[in-house]
Amino acid sequence: MSSTIVKICGLSSPETLLAAIEAGADMAGFVFFEKSPRHIDLETARTLGRLASERISKVALTVDADDAALEDIIDALAPDYLQLHGNETPARVAEVKARFGLPVIKAAGVATAADVEAARAYEDIADVILFDAKPAPNAAVPGGAGVAFDWSLLRGVAAKHWMLSGGLTPENVAEAMRRTGARAVDVSSGVERERGVKDAAKISAFVKAARLS
Repeated sequence: MSSTIVKICGLSSPETLLAAIEAGADMAGFVFFEKSPRHIDLETARTLGRLASERISKVALTVDADDAALEDIIDALAPDYLQLHGNETPARVAEVKARFGLPVIKAAGVATAADVEAARAYEDIADVILFDAKPAPNAAVPGGAGVAFDWSLLRGVAAKHWMLSGGLTPENVAEAMRRTGARAVDVSSGVERERGVKDAAKISAFVKAARLS
């Protein structure tokens, strides 16, 4: 695995999953949230999970999912990671880890320095903290909006294992990594040709740009 970890999130078809694998991405994210244009059902998850198996790490993204929903998702996808992208408390993150025995990525929305500080509550519980742009109060979905936040807020961030997300593209990922010191990056809308539809060429360009930085 490269020293730079690259996650392509919101994959929903065999073609785009294969594009991520062929580009050399480390992690493939699959969204289980019906309000998202990237949502996949369990049948699709089974197909993509088999295709991804042992070729790329699988990440199941959920938003405030209950245990029954998580069980169904795990049964279908057999993920390597669970990504909790809602308002899950530190106690809920610990509960999910204990119940399902999978490493957890906890998303933290960032708009101010106080948000970065608040994410420290997850530091010793989540395996990875994913810093994403904080959604607007009336947003229908908690991420994938293609919006960046002030990267300088992460300069010198103390979290042991963290990933940068929010508004990244093939054109700006190198600068984002330079300004934040991030060694793990996550992209969704920045490699799409239209909302919810990934573009193989952009996926390849993003991975190359991240690895060259």
